[in-house]
Amino acid sequence: MEKGACQTKHPMYRMLFMATREELPASPFLADPPKTRPLSKLIVARITPQNLERGVLWFSEHARELAHAARSHPWWRNNLLVIECDLIIRPSELSRRLLDFGYDHAQRALNRGLYAHRGGIVEVWPINADRPYAIEFEGNSIIAIYLGELHEQQKISTHQLQQERITSLPEGSFAVHEDHGIGIFRGIDSAHEFFIIDYAPPREGVAPDRLFVPFAQENRVAPYVGFENPRVHRLGGAVWEHTKRKIREETEKLARELLLLYAQREETLRPAQSGDAIIEEEVRARFPFTETEDQITAEREIMADLASPKPMDRILCGDVGFGKTELAMRAAARAVASGNQVALLAPTTVLVSQHEEIFTRRFEGLPITVRTLSRLTPPRDRSRIEKEIATGKADIIIGTHRILSPHILFKNLGLAIIDEEQRFGVKQKEMLKNIHNQIDILSLSATPIPRTLQFTLAHLRKISLLSTPPSERVPIATFVLPYSTRLIRDAIVRELARGGQVYILHNRVETIGHAKEKLEKILRTKGVIAHADPPPLPVIGVIHGRMPERELVRTMQRFRAGEINILLATTIIENGLDISSANTLIVEDATRLGLAQAHQLRGRIGRGNAHAFAYFLFRTTRLTDKSRNRLEALQEYATLGAGYALALRDLEIRGTGNILGREQSGTAYKVGLNLYYQMLAEAVENINAPHLQSPTLH
Repeated sequence: MEKGACQTKHPMYRMLFMATREELPASPFLADPPKTRPLSKLIVARITPQNLERGVLWFSEHARELAHAARSHPWWRNNLLVIECDLIIRPSELSRRLLDFGYDHAQRALNRGLYAHRGGIVEVWPINADRPYAIEFEGNSIIAIYLGELHEQQKISTHQLQQERITSLPEGSFAVHEDHGIGIFRGIDSAHEFFIIDYAPPREGVAPDRLFVPFAQENRVAPYVGFENPRVHRLGGAVWEHTKRKIREETEKLARELLLLYAQREETLRPAQSGDAIIEEEVRARFPFTETEDQITAEREIMADLASPKPMDRILCGDVGFGKTELAMRAAARAVASGNQVALLAPTTVLVSQHEEIFTRRFEGLPITVRTLSRLTPPRDRSRIEKEIATGKADIIIGTHRILSPHILFKNLGLAIIDEEQRFGVKQKEMLKNIHNQIDILSLSATPIPRTLQFTLAHLRKISLLSTPPSERVPIATFVLPYSTRLIRDAIVRELARGGQVYILHNRVETIGHAKEKLEKILRTKGVIAHADPPPLPVIGVIHGRMPERELVRTMQRFRAGEINILLATTIIENGLDISSANTLIVEDATRLGLAQAHQLRGRIGRGNAHAFAYFLFRTTRLTDKSRNRLEALQEYATLGAGYALALRDLEIRGTGNILGREQSGTAYKVGLNLYYQMLAEAVENINAPHLQSPTLH
C-alpha cells in the first residue's frame, strides 16, 4: 500500500457485542468503511471496566475529542493509544504498549482484546472497535493502517430454529428447499417476486443451476441451520430424494420410540386438580410485583394443565429472575388445595435451603406445611419428616434427588416441580415418572438442555416461555476478553467502591486455594478500600462442591449478609442463588464452560435494579473453535430473556445427538435442523392420526 494513501479521516465504528448502560442514537456515520480504504489514525483503548462500559459507539462519537485528549490530558494519555501513519515506533515497542494496555498476544487477532505480530504487520482488535485492524510497518515507520480480516468461522445467522424466514437470509447463505435440497441463497428478485437459489453445476466448468422460487412458496424454503458447511445438492438429482427418504424413515422410527415413552402417561387419567380459589387468590396477593404478560399466559397454561384429567408434563423456560419460582409456588398452592402433596427437587442443598426460606415465608399463615429433606437435615428430624410425608402431614417437600429414594413414601403425591431441570439426569426424571406415573410434572429452566428442546420442538412436551423481563430489570453488560489480572483488580475495585459484592468463578477445586492466594496478591497491588492506610483486603470467601455442606451453607449465608465481599467459587454457584447486591461476575477461564452454564452463571447477577457486569475471560492457548463459538453466542445474546435463544444456539453448536440421549448423531445436519424437526413433528402427528397426511412433504 502506498504511503500517501494514509490521509483519510478516522472511521466511525459500529457497535458489536457490547452492552452499554444506555441506548445511544443511531449515527449516519457508523457504517463500516470499505476494506480497501486506508486510515490516517487508529485509537486503541486500554482494557479497563470504565472503557468497556463506554462501548464502541461512545468512542466513535468522541473520536476527535479523544484524539486531542490523548495528547493533552494525563489520564487519557495513560488510557488511549493513538496510532498514526508516519509514526516512528518499533513494531516490538508497539506490541509492548499493547501488552501494557491489557491486550493479549495471539497468532491472529480473532477476538477483541487480542493482537498479533507477524513480520512487518501488527494486527490488533481494539475493545473500542467492531473488527481487527492491521498496522503495516516499513522499518520503524508506520506506512499504512487498514481494516483487517475477520477470520471467523461461518456463523449461523438464525436465532430461532423454526421461526426464521428466508427473507432474513443474507446472500451467500445456505438454504433448504423441501423438494430440491440444499443450495446457496442468491437474494430476491423483487420485480418478479422470486427467491433465487443456486445449486451445484451439472458438470465441471459450467454455471450453477439456478432455481427461482415464487414468493407464494416461501413456506417450502428455510434457512439451513447446522454447524458445518453442508453439501450443496444437484438440482433434479437423486441424492436429495434418497437423503430425505432415509431421514423420514429414521424420524418415523424415532417418533414411535418417543411416543412409547409417553403413551402410558397419555393414557393415564387422574382426578383434576381444581384447587381452592380463596387460597390461590391469597397467594397471588402476596406477590409484591406486577405480573408480566408472559407470566399471566404461563400461569393460565399451567392451571389449565392441572385442571385437565391428563397428567401435566410442562417445561417453564425463562431467564433467572423472570418469575419461574413464583409460578411454581402458585402451582404448588393449587395442588395442595386439591388435597395433594408437592415434591420440589433442587440440584443442591444450598438451593434447597433458599427455596425453604422463600416457600415458608410465602405460605406463612396458610394451611400449607413446608418441609425440607437433604443431607443437612439432622437425623432426629429426618425420621419425623419422613413420617409426616408418609401420613400426609407434610404438604410441600423440598429436597435434592434424595427425596426420590425408595424408602421415602408419599401419601398422595400430585405434583413434582423440578427446579433447574438441566441439572438432573434422564434416569432421575424418568424414575420419578415411573414411580408416580399419575403425577403432574413442572420443570423449570433458564436454558433447557438439547434433549429437552428436542422433545418440545417435536411437540412431545409442552413449553411455556417467559421472555419479558420485569420492568425493574436492566441488561447485564457482558464482556468476553483475554485474561488480565489488571482487569480483574479494576473490576473488583469498581464494584466494591459502590458497595457491591463480586462473584469470581474458578472451576477447579484442586487449585482454588492457590487462586485465593493469587487474588489476594492482585488486590494488594492497589487498595480496594478508600482512605485506609494500609488498605485492608476485602473478605474473600471460598465455596466448592467438596466442602462440608454445613460450611458451604454457612459461607453462603455470610455472603448473603454482606460479611463476605468476594465469593470465589466453582460452578456450584450456577443455580438458584439470589443475592441482589452481587452485581459483578468474573469468570477466570470461560473456555471451560458450556453455553448454558455460562448463561446460568451470568444470571447470578443483575437481580435488582443496579447495573451489573459480567467478564468472561479466556486464555488464547485454550481457545478452540467451539469455545470461540460459545463465547461469541454468549456476547451476542446478552439481552434480557435470551435463555431460550441461547439454548437453541447451544443445540446448534453441540449437535442434536440422539433425542433419547444415548449417542451422538449428525443425521439432522444432512437436511438442516429446521427441516429435521418439521419431519419429526409430522411423523409424530401421522402416527397419532394416521388418516392425516402431511400436505407439505411428499
